[in-house]
Amino acid sequence: MNIVVCLKQVPDTNEVKIDPKTGTLIREGVPSIINPDDKNALEEALVIREKEGGKVTVISMGPPQAEVALREALAMGADEAILISDRAFAGADTCATAYALSGALKELDYDVIFAGRQAIDGDTAQVGPEIAEFLQIPQVTYVEEVNVEGGKLKVKKAWEDGYETVTVGTPVLLTAIKELNKPRYMHMKNIFKIFKQDVKVWHADDIDVDKSLLGLSGSPTRVRRSATKEAKGQGEIVNKPYKEAVTYALSKLKEKHLI
Repeated sequence: MNIVVCLKQVPDTNEVKIDPKTGTLIREGVPSIINPDDKNALEEALVIREKEGGKVTVISMGPPQAEVALREALAMGADEAILISDRAFAGADTCATAYALSGALKELDYDVIFAGRQAIDGDTAQVGPEIAEFLQIPQVTYVEEVNVEGGKLKVKKAWEDGYETVTVGTPVLLTAIKELNKPRYMHMKNIFKIFKQDVKVWHADDIDVDKSLLGLSGSPTRVRRSATKEAKGQGEIVNKPYKEAVTYALSKLKEKHLI
């Protein structure tokens, strides 16, 4: 079974800061990581390959530095890595990103495409489903369990109040959540090999796309600014019997016109 995993290199959100003057992210000096949900997607692809055979290819759209994330994926056990990188992709929103990735995916032979549910630097959960739409293939999102049965996939899809079991054929796109598995660490023997292994780099001219639909010009949405949440004020601890404490709390809420 041939599986392609879409990965994104993202800034570690524990280290992200926002410029108070411009409202934009300060990326300088911020470490980058593989998006967590994408690691779950990669782990599941590797598990399926180990059981069913086949090949796992990882693909990412980003600047040249995104090659680091792809090499980490190779060290985890992926067979092949492809980076699509071009100035034409700059400023892409989720729609333009999905369009570019779908153009690259059309060049590959796949049965299953895995992606993370969402990226921690955007939290839109849109790219995976949009890729499926551009490729006109079925999709199952919020996947927390996958089993291969008779050439089809039996997938457990999470809902807020339960789950749904879906049986689907291939080709199909699945988006992974953290409950799906626990990603493995990089393997020592692979770490030494990855520096000799090529990461293919594809440019806009190498994929099946309309360049007018790429990057900023092909993005129907714009981010005007980013902002941090206001810090919470100092709390107050009330040491009173519970009835008096409730009365006191209600009086404070009334003072602030919250009730």
